[in-house]
Amino acid sequence: MDVTALLGPTTGVGQMVKHLAARLPRYPAVDLTGLLVSWRGRARLSQVIPPGWAMKPVPLPARVTHGGWRRFDRPKVKGFDLVHGPNYVVPPADAAARLVTVHDLTAWRFPELVDHHSRHYPQHLRRAVDEGAHIHAVSSYVADEIEAELGIERDRIHVVRNGFEPVPAGDARRGRSLVGSPYVLAIGTIEPRKDYVSLVKAMAAIWPILPELKLVIAGTDGWGRDQLNSTIVELGVTDRVRLLGYVSDPVKADLLMGAELLAYPSVYEGFGLPILEAMHAGVPVVSTYAGAIPEVAGRAAVLVEPRDPSALAGALLTVLEDDELRAQLAAAGRRQIVGYSWDRAAEELVATYRLLAGDAAGEPIARASAVAAERG
Repeated sequence: MDVTALLGPTTGVGQMVKHLAARLPRYPAVDLTGLLVSWRGRARLSQVIPPGWAMKPVPLPARVTHGGWRRFDRPKVKGFDLVHGPNYVVPPADAAARLVTVHDLTAWRFPELVDHHSRHYPQHLRRAVDEGAHIHAVSSYVADEIEAELGIERDRIHVVRNGFEPVPAGDARRGRSLVGSPYVLAIGTIEPRKDYVSLVKAMAAIWPILPELKLVIAGTDGWGRDQLNSTIVELGVTDRVRLLGYVSDPVKADLLMGAELLAYPSVYEGFGLPILEAMHAGVPVVSTYAGAIPEVAGRAAVLVEPRDPSALAGALLTVLEDDELRAQLAAAGRRQIVGYSWDRAAEELVATYRLLAGDAAGEPIARASAVAAERG
């Protein structure tokens, strides 16, 4: 498995790789090797990869390696039964099954919302699929999109939903003390796809009614931060918005426990992990009818159309002022998260590995099939 994502902030793909890498060594029939596509980061990998993994650095810079994979199928990975690329790109390999994880089709649907590196994902994936690679989709919504976009057989798309690691119980008082007043919380990388610009505009419509409320955004800087900054300045709300950057899990837990609600205004998502984290903390969620969010949130969130600041403002204000609705959402959220766990995801993924590697006789496959049927 390409484990390069372990080197960065553990958000999104990094979270998935971290949790799977910790659980896959529990399956003794699987010998695990972590592929590192970062020549400069090779010294740090031993610090972040869990026990039970061998390590294999690629002796080239990441930019050169990905360029070779995109154009020439070089350098190749040799000596394995299966190679898994958990982030849109699966290394070329001799005589090995290949599995590539697709988290969403943003680079296909909204190329204007992705950075230069991500714009190459369609080329990487098309080449891999044409050469026989199978696809791991993190939600049924993404699986349907892949089938329609790539025109490949459904039996080459394997739905293994992301898991969910409950955030340790936080302290609401510590969360509120970080902000100094009541706040709406948003979690996720600052990038156009998250549409924090619409969130700031929605909050601006609420602030005349709830002037003490703050907006707190906890997430690393992606690209497009300038647009968010410009919106904050233009609306004259610099004293009402707190951009915290990446926060540790304990700080995130405190922020969640102290929040009035979680706002998740994405224009497109293949999953939506912060939604589940908020539900576990008993925090009401306001989000959008975007991508896989309705699948993940179920009936446990208030959803509006994306890119509609007015609708978002109305939903936020309704949830903030209706205590009965808040209690209903919190109860529904606790029921919704029951179906998600990284243990289950690891088990289903191992079943997929065995299937693709030619060993379809094991009990884990039967269990994974039963789980898939139960989820529909």
